[in-house]
Amino acid sequence: MAHIASLAHSHPMSLSTIETCFGSLYTSIGVYLEGELQGFAILHQIFEDATLMDICIAPKSQGRGLGHLLLLHVIATACEGGAETLFLEVRESGVAAKALYIRDGFKETGRRKGYYKTEDGSEDAILMELHLSR
Repeated sequence: MAHIASLAHSHPMSLSTIETCFGSLYTSIGVYLEGELQGFAILHQIFEDATLMDICIAPKSQGRGLGHLLLLHVIATACEGGAETLFLEVRESGVAAKALYIRDGFKETGRRKGYYKTEDGSEDAILMELHLSR
C-alpha cells in the first residue's frame, strides 16, 4: 500500500501512518488485477460518521474505472456499517479525484486553507461529504 501511495501521491501517508489504519475502527479495501494489488482505500468509521482516509490507484492502472469501483465499495461498506455520512478531503489540485467524488454524489462543504504541502508551498484541502441512504 505504501509503495502504491508513493507512486500515486506527491505527498503520501507514511508507512507508519498507514500501519495505524489497521485497527478496529478502520477498514482497508484493496483492488487487485491478476493477483496484484492495484489500489486501495482506507475507511475510518465511528458510529454514524465515516471518513475516507485515502483512496489510491497505481498510476499504471489509472483510467480503467478502478477508482470508481473502489469508491462504490467504500460507500457500500460505510452503509453496511451504519454510517449516515461519508466525509473526505481532497487536494485542490486533485481534479480527477474531485470529478470522481462529484460523479458519485459528494458535495463540497468547506475548505482548509493551505492544508496540504506542495513542492512550492501549500494548497487548500476541499472538504466533501456524501449523505448515505440505508
